[in-house]
Amino acid sequence: MSQNQFTVAVIGGGTMGAGIVEVAASAGHPVRLYDISAEAITRAIDGIRQRLESRVSRGKLSAEQAQALLSRITPATELSQLADAQLVIEAASERLEIKQALFSQLAEICSPSALLTSNTSSISITAIAAGIKHPERVAGLHFFNPAPVMKLVEVVSGLATSAEVVEQLCACVSRWGKQAVRCRSTPGFIVNRVARPYYAEAWRALEEQVASAEVIDAALRDGGGFPMGPLALTDLIGQDVNFAVTCSVFNAFWQDRRFLPSLLQQELAIAGRLGKKSGHGVYRWPVETQPELAEPTLAADAAAQVAISDNVTKLDGVLLLETCGETALALSVRHGCPVVVYDHSAGDTVVLAASATNSPAETDKAIYYFQQQGKKVLRIADYPGLLVWRTVAMLANEALDAVQKGVACAEDIDTAMRLGVNYPRGPLAWGESLGWGTVLRLLENLQQHYGERTLPPECTAAPKGATGDAS
Repeated sequence: MSQNQFTVAVIGGGTMGAGIVEVAASAGHPVRLYDISAEAITRAIDGIRQRLESRVSRGKLSAEQAQALLSRITPATELSQLADAQLVIEAASERLEIKQALFSQLAEICSPSALLTSNTSSISITAIAAGIKHPERVAGLHFFNPAPVMKLVEVVSGLATSAEVVEQLCACVSRWGKQAVRCRSTPGFIVNRVARPYYAEAWRALEEQVASAEVIDAALRDGGGFPMGPLALTDLIGQDVNFAVTCSVFNAFWQDRRFLPSLLQQELAIAGRLGKKSGHGVYRWPVETQPELAEPTLAADAAAQVAISDNVTKLDGVLLLETCGETALALSVRHGCPVVVYDHSAGDTVVLAASATNSPAETDKAIYYFQQQGKKVLRIADYPGLLVWRTVAMLANEALDAVQKGVACAEDIDTAMRLGVNYPRGPLAWGESLGWGTVLRLLENLQQHYGERTLPPECTAAPKGATGDAS
């Protein structure tokens, strides 16, 4: 595949296909858009035209540039019209048999030097390439929605994909203004695999009635620094879509319990409460509810003498500890005094949980202490690992497992999670900054509580190349 403006073919006129057409045409390529439905092709091109007109009206693009871009897009109603394409990007239905049939036909129609790629987010590239001629030129080219805006592209190698093809695709993606990350074809690739704990821990907390959905989302958003709370994000993605991806990853990993789907999310999907697109999911849309903040019940008496030594804070007789994955009650029994545990906080909000043996006045001292530091305080039930810490630890451990199994390098995993789902930091850089020993200790304590759902502790160790700040 030469570096000149070669012809690109896109198969599928849906949201992703249309977005990829726009990306390729914006880079100056002649683009063939194929779909079995002529109406889908028309809708896709009309949608591109409307987006371009919006950019022209906002002064982001000239009318001449918009017209030139549209002139490079040609409808194709027969696969044979893609014969001269040097790069084919398939964005059709997420069904293996459909993709295999398409790629088998493309291998006969297109030149042996043409690169055949799939935008699949979950189907094995090895399976798609099985049985076709020259499987070494088949790869995954996974864009993120909306493709014209999102910078990340996962370049996925199947078992037969050649290193040269991967390099060609990465160079092409870079010329298109995107950031390529390399990964091996395994369930979920990088982003859809490593992101599972972000949703799973929130669903588990909601199922176990640890806190309301509003509090859980606020904890991760305002305390953890994530751009959106996990439950609101599943509403935005669509409960049916997010649940299907979770089930796909769960089944592809032979039903490993760390990817266990949520029965509560299944109920929402079955009920048609799909989130924003249906008007009702976890929340009613538009979302207007706010989390209830914790307030001292006896503010005048809440002030305490503060003593800090060896990273342990004492408020009069109350022990204030950052969570290590144990409950406040267990710590209170061990230390023989009232205990309040607090969550990792990277924002203006902190999450607290108190031992059931505390008096209200004892817990109030901790609430008041953080309020005096300008923090909003969210109180939840006594829950091992609280919300932010356990989520970050599980994300870091999942990312580390992907590194150790050769799915991708540490740098590409952190890049993928920052650009693909807008995490404030890459999970590996985050794990390193918090301390791998601390992450391990928290995971070991969670494993004591949950058993096999968490990864074996021996999987947690600092990965090669996971140094420095990935933010």
